[in-house]
Amino acid sequence: MVTTVFVTHHHSDHLISLDDLAITRWMEWSEDPVPVVVPEGPGARYARRCMDLWADDIAVRQEHTGRSSAPAVSVTAFEPSGEPQVVWERDGVTVSAVMVRHQPVEPAVAYRVDTPDGSVVISGDTRVCEEVEQLATGADVLVHEVALVHALDGTAWEVLFDYHADSTLLGGLAKRAGVKTLMLTHFAPFPNDLFPVQRFVDDVRAGGFDGELVAGDDLSSVTLG
Repeated sequence: MVTTVFVTHHHSDHLISLDDLAITRWMEWSEDPVPVVVPEGPGARYARRCMDLWADDIAVRQEHTGRSSAPAVSVTAFEPSGEPQVVWERDGVTVSAVMVRHQPVEPAVAYRVDTPDGSVVISGDTRVCEEVEQLATGADVLVHEVALVHALDGTAWEVLFDYHADSTLLGGLAKRAGVKTLMLTHFAPFPNDLFPVQRFVDDVRAGGFDGELVAGDDLSSVTLG
């Protein structure tokens, strides 16, 4: 069961289905609200209001099931900072956050999860930046978005991906941070015949990263410890 959701920023592809998660959880697993940790700002405002449109649907479900509770999210908002800060702790697990560079989307954050078995950093959406490098230093796994920014200059794609992480620069960041495993995710553009996954991998290697490299796909996993 999902116990806590961590939101990086308020782009739709990073928030969509939060309401569905809350309703499904309420129907099938638990009547407790879904805990959501989110930087204060547009993402927090969305999380607080995301169930409002479903009031009529929820009323029907309550009548049908006889429940007095309702699906909901419980928002824990924090003021984002350019320096890493702890935003959540439980059972030996600590989650820290730092602001990243995804302008004009503000705020946007990355998270670091430190556990007894190891550490994982999730970049969210961002350009390659020193804030993520600082957060990821010494991490076992860095899960980072990747874009073929340099290959898209002068094309219609350029403006869509200029606030994402250049694949070659990402290789340099991962090398300097000393991460053991780099998992690529949120590929831009989506891999296809013109832009195959291997092209992203080759760019990251050209940037200097020589550790374990995983091209993430749905349900990809890496084991800590």
